[in-house]
Amino acid sequence: MIRRIVLPLMCAVLIYGFWISPDFKEIAAGVAIFLFGMLFLEEGFKAFTGGLLEKLLAKTTDKLWKAISFGVVATTVMQSSSLVSVITISFLSAELIALAAGIGIIFGANIGTTTGAWLIAGFGLKVKISAYAMPMLVFGIILVFQKSRHMKGIGYILAGLGFLFLGIHHMKEGFEAFRSSIDLTEFALEGYAGLFAFAGIGIFATVVMQSSHATLVLIITALAAQQVTYENALALAIGANVGTTITAIIGSMSSNYQGKRLALGHLIFNLITGVIAITFISQIVWAVEVVAQNVGIREDDYTLKLAVFHTIFNVIGVAVLTPFVKQLVAFLERTIPAPALDIVEPKYLSDAVLEFPETMLEAVRNEIIHLYDNAFEIIAHGINLHRTQILTAKDLDDLIEKDREILEFDLDDIYERKVKALYASILEFISEAHTNLPSEFGDQLYALRRACREIVMTVKEIKHIRKNVTKYMVHDNEDIRREYNALRIQLANLLREIQDVRATPDDDISIVDLDSYRIAIDEESSVVNGDLDQLIRKRKITAEMGTSLMNDHGYARDAVWHLSEVAKTLFGSHEMADMEAEELIGLDDSDLDDDDIETVAAAG
Repeated sequence: MIRRIVLPLMCAVLIYGFWISPDFKEIAAGVAIFLFGMLFLEEGFKAFTGGLLEKLLAKTTDKLWKAISFGVVATTVMQSSSLVSVITISFLSAELIALAAGIGIIFGANIGTTTGAWLIAGFGLKVKISAYAMPMLVFGIILVFQKSRHMKGIGYILAGLGFLFLGIHHMKEGFEAFRSSIDLTEFALEGYAGLFAFAGIGIFATVVMQSSHATLVLIITALAAQQVTYENALALAIGANVGTTITAIIGSMSSNYQGKRLALGHLIFNLITGVIAITFISQIVWAVEVVAQNVGIREDDYTLKLAVFHTIFNVIGVAVLTPFVKQLVAFLERTIPAPALDIVEPKYLSDAVLEFPETMLEAVRNEIIHLYDNAFEIIAHGINLHRTQILTAKDLDDLIEKDREILEFDLDDIYERKVKALYASILEFISEAHTNLPSEFGDQLYALRRACREIVMTVKEIKHIRKNVTKYMVHDNEDIRREYNALRIQLANLLREIQDVRATPDDDISIVDLDSYRIAIDEESSVVNGDLDQLIRKRKITAEMGTSLMNDHGYARDAVWHLSEVAKTLFGSHEMADMEAEELIGLDDSDLDDDDIETVAAAG
């Protein structure tokens, strides 16, 4: 709806501007070139988000002050608070960071974006930067056509900087020429009327361009050309600060509830900062004069004073709101609650995480863990055990021998609502993600998709054995009851071991230990070691019981193998070298004796 209104209005303004003044074309071209440079710059930095940025983010957001510092540094380097906001929403949607850390990054990004004003006012308007733009564009475009992903990234960054400089040059020249035909200062407003009017213009301009950096460049170049008064330029800067939240809001539309929380938090922070700036504008302007005198800024250098003003009111906003981050997080969680856990909609998958490969992989991994948790309920109840019994430290042999409670539940209904629907959503997302995924991430995504399938296959194996488990675990025949309890013990012990592995720090994980459960179910079963034949020959169990046990052993065996593979993929090392090492050490069917394979195949 907003875009339908804004686009025609923007086109109408441009057409009117081109009609009243040819010089307006150069200003508009400068803005367009600048925005194009921003796109190139963002594309360049995305080339380096496949590991370095993610690892840096994980280590620098565990405390609020670290998160704020990361926001400052990242925005200073990238010169795009919008890109930092979108990255943060993406990481928050994948639950790589907490909401409080995301808010801290946004706080820091608001301070970091002020460095753009300093660079433009202190360097961009005092040096003929178009001379630097051309070499950057030439070398940048050459590197863009290279095959190396990182070389392409460097090329995009160089070309982006070149376009930024070229855009600033054209805006500066346009306003200088514009001044000879039209004097925009005739439309200046004084007092609070001018403050609110020009703050509104700043918001509108930033909403249209979706870049506070572009709006600030426009303001500073107009101020340098004396096309806007200093007081009105301050109001425009306040408006640009509030308007920049539109990018986060648009980015959150395709994200999950966590991304929407962050976008709302961003809007609240910038609105409060804007209100503080307007309310105490006289005091802040006085502080600007004090700073200017102490650092040697000339009395008439209003562009640098604007940069000082922009920095001061953003720092004040962060200082005022930082002590209330916990309250802000609580408010956001109440306002945008998490979906009910019983709903089988994806918790971590959204378009917001597709931009960055590692973020996407982590989101898929978390969603498959969500699927595993839902399947865990069915597996536990399917062998007539409560999840709490498996997760406690009680001896399972003793517990299963004494507990003959049959759990009544609709396995098919839970499977349809909590597993099948979620499985379909994950597969659909993986298919979409695979389209533009760099080749080096393909193997990891394939392994995750395979783990997803193995979870579903495990549930189906449990569905097969549930009827006989329920029948024979309470049977008067002690021998058949013991055999089925042995299957329950093996499955329950494996589930418990997987939970232990899951709770263990990565460095301590011994994921290959899970292979012992594969060996056990293949070697210690009466189906494999010949004891089943003895039980039937001695008429301790009927042939019908023996046939059921053989079939169910095959289903249980497959479930154990599936679960072991799932645990390796989801809770083992995420580093490719470690994954390959685990793959070499781990067992597969070829590692079993031929006789064992034939016996197990016959049993299945």
